[in-house]
Amino acid sequence: MMNENALTQNKSFKVYLGSILLFVHIVISTLIISPLIILAAVLPFSFRYFIAGIWIRLLFWVLENVCGLTYEVEGLENLPKDQTFIVLSKHQSAWETIALRLFLPPQTALLKKSLTYIPFGGWALATLKPIAIDRQNKRESLKALIQQGTARLEEGLVVVIFPEGTRAAPGEDKKFSAGGAMLAHHSGYPVIPLAHNAGEFWPRNSFLKFPGVIKVKIGPAIEVQGKKAKEINAEAEAWIAQAMKQISSDYS
Repeated sequence: MMNENALTQNKSFKVYLGSILLFVHIVISTLIISPLIILAAVLPFSFRYFIAGIWIRLLFWVLENVCGLTYEVEGLENLPKDQTFIVLSKHQSAWETIALRLFLPPQTALLKKSLTYIPFGGWALATLKPIAIDRQNKRESLKALIQQGTARLEEGLVVVIFPEGTRAAPGEDKKFSAGGAMLAHHSGYPVIPLAHNAGEFWPRNSFLKFPGVIKVKIGPAIEVQGKKAKEINAEAEAWIAQAMKQISSDYS
């Protein structure tokens, strides 16, 4: 696994330049595309989602060609073909909050309501059917997750949840919250566990983006019928922990 010392050694001029150019691109492209998404609020969701996809693909083109950062996905065959599902994903970086839209079906995500208040980008995000919650009120947040999450699943959208809640540094494990598992228990939709090491290259709270290949592993569907939320959560957490060890061994 790439450690802090390795990242320090890789802080070259090219890394700084690439990170600056990526930041400039994000600011300019957000100011251009966000108003288009907002103006399209009266149009079908699929059209807004398509416009957002343009922003994402442009960002990842810059990420690859300017910063030298790409990704590989293993396990796409595990995604259910005949129904939608809930993704419980490792959370290390801002990368996965964007990247999952590139290789998973149309989706929504659980996020902090305050993010939708950010000018332009947040306002556009608010039109994309997020499950926006106030984390200060846990009871109401859980109720909103189950109600809105079930509705989104029934609409045919994948629901993405980061059960650790906040980004964890590489090698750090945070206890999984039960919200995603409870949504699965109440809705009956299967859970897909997802592991990755994006934090090695796009570290949390860091301006710099480092070159390399992010590894993503998608696990087999966890069927939820007849299982308690606690059992679903434990199964997903165990699979992700094991997958993270496998990813880590690739870099050792």
